[in-house]
Amino acid sequence: MEKLRERFTEDNNFNAYFPFIWHGFFIALTMTMIEMNTILPSLISQLTNSPVAFGALYSVMLGAPVAFNWLFGRFQSGFPYRKQFLILGIYIRSLSFIGMAVVTFLLAKTQPLLALLGFYLLIFIFSLSGGFAGIAYTDLIGKLLPSEKRGGFFAIKQFFNGVGSLTGGLMVAWIFKPGALEFPKNYSIAFLIGGIGLFVGVLGYLFMKEPPSTVKKEENIHGLGEYLEKIVSILKKDKEFVKFIVVENLTGFSLMILPFYIVFIKHNFENYMNYLSFFVISQIVGNIFSNFLWAAISKKLGPKSVLRICILLGGTLPIIAILLKPLGLFSYMILFLLIGFIGSGRGIGFDLYFLEIAPDVDRPLYLGIRGSLNLLVAFLPLAGGIFIKYFGFYTTFIMVSVIMYTAFLLSRLNMNFD
Repeated sequence: MEKLRERFTEDNNFNAYFPFIWHGFFIALTMTMIEMNTILPSLISQLTNSPVAFGALYSVMLGAPVAFNWLFGRFQSGFPYRKQFLILGIYIRSLSFIGMAVVTFLLAKTQPLLALLGFYLLIFIFSLSGGFAGIAYTDLIGKLLPSEKRGGFFAIKQFFNGVGSLTGGLMVAWIFKPGALEFPKNYSIAFLIGGIGLFVGVLGYLFMKEPPSTVKKEENIHGLGEYLEKIVSILKKDKEFVKFIVVENLTGFSLMILPFYIVFIKHNFENYMNYLSFFVISQIVGNIFSNFLWAAISKKLGPKSVLRICILLGGTLPIIAILLKPLGLFSYMILFLLIGFIGSGRGIGFDLYFLEIAPDVDRPLYLGIRGSLNLLVAFLPLAGGIFIKYFGFYTTFIMVSVIMYTAFLLSRLNMNFD
């Protein structure tokens, strides 16, 4: 803790870290209100019983940035200052959150199908603006923080993210406490808090001093055909980046069924809502306490080792979900504890490794390519819903475990980064 304090209070570090940490606290609190593995799937499963419709919504959420990130990357690479795009994207996400609160309050109970259609539109906007903002966000980190300071920054940022998540988790625990608020007021209030949190979180960036980026003149004059040729050229010559993309897509299979765990629990336990807040808190605790472990592993062994461990653990989660069923609802806190643990590691491992391999001048372009080539990840939730509909939870869970273990072996053998 003393080392974190010293790193944060150095003048240069404070000026560079503060906007990201301020935003990180509020985005963590905000995302707890719509927690993608518990809160949102719980709500959607009350609007529809179809696993295909459920999975399609998550594919929209993941696919919106994928479809447009290459275009966003190209657009932003033509501007020397990109903070404005981050702020705009956050504001749009906030309005989407508030829209979800309104749709839930007005339609969830009386017109669930119409509410579901509204969510398709709002989730699309929410995810699209997130992809737009995310490119500027990662580019700003790359510009403001030299490589030797990024590991320390991520450790500090993850700590404050954990505090924000825990604060949000305590709010969720009250909102969804049995008997506190009836459906759909509980979800509406949670989404409203999330929208307000995003508005407050963006304030840290308003006074950030952003250094200009180097803009290649040809970026502004090339047509679409030449731009696509440049993408192909990058992929041909940068084999390390291609390996990174392949592994990121393969590990996406663990994301395929993350939102379906709560559906599996609902399918087997009628009183699951009584434990929803416990699951949220468990995931947050796993995320917080694993941050320091992942930071230590990354510092000693590198971000590649973090990724491999996450792949291995990701393959174990579906088996754990099956084995916990006879032990009752309370035991599933272990599952969500591990989900938080793995989620933290993926964030640290992939982001740090990407910043290592992406050239500074082409970082927005690399970010756009990275997002757009995660095509497999975008379709996985829909595929998960189809598999669950026709083959059931158990077969789908075991299939994902087999694929993840195969991805782990490939990462050790054929796709060795070292």
